[in-house]
Amino acid sequence: MQGLPPSTSRPISVETIGNNAPAWLLQKIRDHPDEGSLIRNLSKKQRQEYYALVSRQQQPLFDDNYDDTICLDNRHREAMIAYVNDNPRRALLRRRFPNVMQRCLHVTIGQRDYGAFGNLFLLRWARKLQVQCHRRHPVSHLPYETTDDYARQHAEWEEALLNGQTVLVTPGISRGEQLMKNECLVKGYPLIHLQKEPIGPYWKPERRRFEACLQGHLLILAPWNIDTMGGVSGAPADSDYSRFHNLNTLATEICAFYGEARIQKTFNS
Repeated sequence: MQGLPPSTSRPISVETIGNNAPAWLLQKIRDHPDEGSLIRNLSKKQRQEYYALVSRQQQPLFDDNYDDTICLDNRHREAMIAYVNDNPRRALLRRRFPNVMQRCLHVTIGQRDYGAFGNLFLLRWARKLQVQCHRRHPVSHLPYETTDDYARQHAEWEEALLNGQTVLVTPGISRGEQLMKNECLVKGYPLIHLQKEPIGPYWKPERRRFEACLQGHLLILAPWNIDTMGGVSGAPADSDYSRFHNLNTLATEICAFYGEARIQKTFNS
């Protein structure tokens, strides 16, 4: 439709871009000499920078979040049909309960911007506790969630929740964090969940987190420009290792935040 050769065979080189391109892009081009391979190995932000740099009028035909899933069996097909059929109900609920189903593209907490979905009132709670634990116990090297130390932490988190006026904050990365996050979703404990996937105008959570938002006990936050926080322990800034560690750093910041979050724009549809 755009009159271009297939991206899989469209050559690209450092000379095509020019030496003024950022170093990360020049290295990516050396590793991926055709445009199709290059684009598949860029993040959404990097793709935007690439298109702006080469001044291409032709933009991708589909949005980044376009879902072209191929159903490989009846179970998958039925799940996708159920998802589509449930969309009208979800849209009605978002309109019926706007205070706990807000989608905000920019919420400023301290000095950082986030996309958000859910109950923003949870940010105002005075007491926030971070759920953070190792994958392995630092002494025994056993899976941390199987140890007595984790059991003690879990008891402290649960006691704080049952006493009221406490919201847990976690990205839910390690197994122990995942278990506590899932327990909050099942039991209705207040939770602020950080994720690395961005929240855009059309993003929405999967059914379980959607239902938790509907009940008013969940806020999902996704930081913008998380890679600008830098790499961790020598890992690249855009690696999962660095992103996961940086999400825990953000959870610590949110727990210490007691000001008023600034909401720039909200989308409820």
